[in-house]
Amino acid sequence: MAEVEKWAPFIHPDGNVRDLSFLDAHEMVYVHSAEGKEDITYRFWVTYSFHCFAKDYDHQTPEEIVALMYSAGDKGKRPFCDQRYELARTHLRRMVESLDKSRVIHAGYGSYAVLEMDLGNGEKLYYYVVFKAFREKKKLRLHITSAYPVTERPGGAPANFFSIAYALRANRPLPVPPGQNKGRRR
Repeated sequence: MAEVEKWAPFIHPDGNVRDLSFLDAHEMVYVHSAEGKEDITYRFWVTYSFHCFAKDYDHQTPEEIVALMYSAGDKGKRPFCDQRYELARTHLRRMVESLDKSRVIHAGYGSYAVLEMDLGNGEKLYYYVVFKAFREKKKLRLHITSAYPVTERPGGAPANFFSIAYALRANRPLPVPPGQNKGRRR
């Protein structure tokens, strides 16, 4: 696997260590239950990109960028972002665990996204979590490519998580938004 499986902590310029172990690779099991049918279990190996906790901003000085730089080895390096880190630490794992119950949309470029988090008391957070779904060495994989807050609910054609899982398991093409099926072989 080419993705990071175990994230090293970040020593922040404020002197505190930011633990990133909550983004270590892990297995996630989703069970598709349908009335009158046998349950289907899907096991995914989940990995995360450093775009879930790192971001460079135009307003940062070169000194700030250097002080906040996080290196992900051959995956590159980017400045650590406290806002993305806190959102990931607080909400990301829970969103991945509930993908099968969430509103999933097509995010473009062969990606999907989940974006709405119920905070309770009627409050919602728009947290755009983009992921790729694929097979690798006969395993089902989810790679969270980015996660960041958005102020408005983004558009996107709906996608069914279990349709994605079924297509992967059956080694079939993944679902695409309506209108993009033209010219595809069956």
